[in-house]
Amino acid sequence: MAGDLLKGDLVRHEKYGLGRVEDTSGYGENQNCSVYFARSEKQVYVAREHLDVFSDAEAAAYEMVRLAVRELREEELPSVEMGERWEGGELVLKPEDEALQAKEVPIEAFFHKIVMVRDRLRVLEQQINGHKKLSEEDKVNLQQYITRSYGSLTTFNVLFKDKEDYFVGQKSK
Repeated sequence: MAGDLLKGDLVRHEKYGLGRVEDTSGYGENQNCSVYFARSEKQVYVAREHLDVFSDAEAAAYEMVRLAVRELREEELPSVEMGERWEGGELVLKPEDEALQAKEVPIEAFFHKIVMVRDRLRVLEQQINGHKKLSEEDKVNLQQYITRSYGSLTTFNVLFKDKEDYFVGQKSK
């Protein structure tokens, strides 16, 4: 058996796929690891014996690919600006019951989440259009759901500086 795992080590698991060690306990054959697996988006406690450790070369290659993907995503995402009147503002959600506490969120954080939803819908749209196994009818049906989702989000258009960044749902004929 190889040496003990450390926080940050890249590992492979038969069921969960690739992961990164978050925490460890024990040593040698009795070592257990808390591992975050990206594919399942969860942290799992696993015995050391069930993990294959990336070699230094594999880990370096993985990190290079990860960095390249991040850079490509940042290049492809257009810059989206929030309307100036909202800068420094705050979204306040007040429950009807005054005994309960209101939730305050910086408007920039809320705006960022709205933009992320929009970008993910666009990626989903591209994946549907490029899918090889979906029929044209299936693509049209799924595309209609995405269009309706855009329509449901038009309320948030007030946050955007430029109209070309707006959510646009189904247009009337």
